Amino acid sequence: MKLYQLFLTHKRRIFIGVFASLIAGFAILSYFVAITPPSFVDLYISREIQERHNTLLDGLMTLISGFGVIWVSGGVVAATALVFRLLSYAREAAFTLLTLVAGAISSGLKVVIGRPRPTEDLVTIIEKAQHESFPSGHTLFYTVFFGFMIIIMGNRKKFPQWLRVSVVLFCGAMIFLGPVSRVYLGAHWFTDVLGGFVLGIIYLFILSYFYLFNKKKVGAPIPDAANKS
Repeated sequence: MKLYQLFLTHKRRIFIGVFASLIAGFAILSYFVAITPPSFVDLYISREIQERHNTLLDGLMTLISGFGVIWVSGGVVAATALVFRLLSYAREAAFTLLTLVAGAISSGLKVVIGRPRPTEDLVTIIEKAQHESFPSGHTLFYTVFFGFMIIIMGNRKKFPQWLRVSVVLFCGAMIFLGPVSRVYLGAHWFTDVLGGFVLGIIYLFILSYFYLFNKKKVGAPIPDAANKS
């Protein structure tokens, strides 16, 4: 109980400290991958994940990874935002669309850092990907979009419990399996998906702060929707 009270007393400082630590961690990781070749850890994890390579897993991992393809992820985000808007949850619709900003962030950092993709002499390449490797855009999108869906389900108690639980379980699985699929397919190194995850958490921190605590800023609900919230 004392720990909980201590947390409530210093929660602002704790959140700022965690946020600053995530930014520092991402900056250090970015510098590391920019100046060094793939590490032993990268090679070891890739080979361990690909060790049970088979046709069934190839298809499953390709399917899971497909949610991160630009036109698919854009369609999923747009469709989800439309559903929220039709249900008169304008705020949720607006913030859902903001998850797409993660793609632009990833593209810019890839160009700046310029890390090459894994090559066939080091790992098995099942999916040939273009452009630079760090951070993983798929992982960044999965962390931000599916993570934000979990936050919405936790915030909107009016949704049926079975739906909220189902969405949370599915999104949690995608946040975990998405990065695994990218390494399995030979499209990314472990440190690529780690970077995408950390950057996704940073962006999710910002998005969630404005969604949960700045309710008059973005996508304020229309009068009819206020009764539903």
